[in-house]
Amino acid sequence: MLRSKDLGFLVFGLAIFSVFRCSPTITDSGKQLYEQHCETCHMPDGSGLRRLIPPIAHSDYLVKHRQQLPCLLKHGMEETITVNGQNYRQKMPGAENLTPDQVTNLLNFVQTNFGNKNERFTIPEVAAMLDSCAAHDY
Repeated sequence: MLRSKDLGFLVFGLAIFSVFRCSPTITDSGKQLYEQHCETCHMPDGSGLRRLIPPIAHSDYLVKHRQQLPCLLKHGMEETITVNGQNYRQKMPGAENLTPDQVTNLLNFVQTNFGNKNERFTIPEVAAMLDSCAAHDY
């Protein structure tokens, strides 16, 4: 017969197993967000779309403009940018509905995939960056 203490551990163990078994990992979350918000334009492999949409694969822009990436992702951009020596003028829509943790997961997915080996973001860092851009007109 199971004692109440043993039953409690069993229930707790099953609950933990269920949470980790059913919940996507952080990497999966970033990948899913990329697929939902970015992949149509930047392509499944991050190569972009010829001279219209910049690549994020092996992109020098991700390193050179790290501080602007959370705001760019959340609010989009309209200005001309240079990526790997090529100018791009296509407007990028923002993903205004993303939370700071979602922005962080998405950015970290991009920062560490597609041949990129860039520094990861933290949620507090992204939240602070988003606070600083909230006052700007996008």
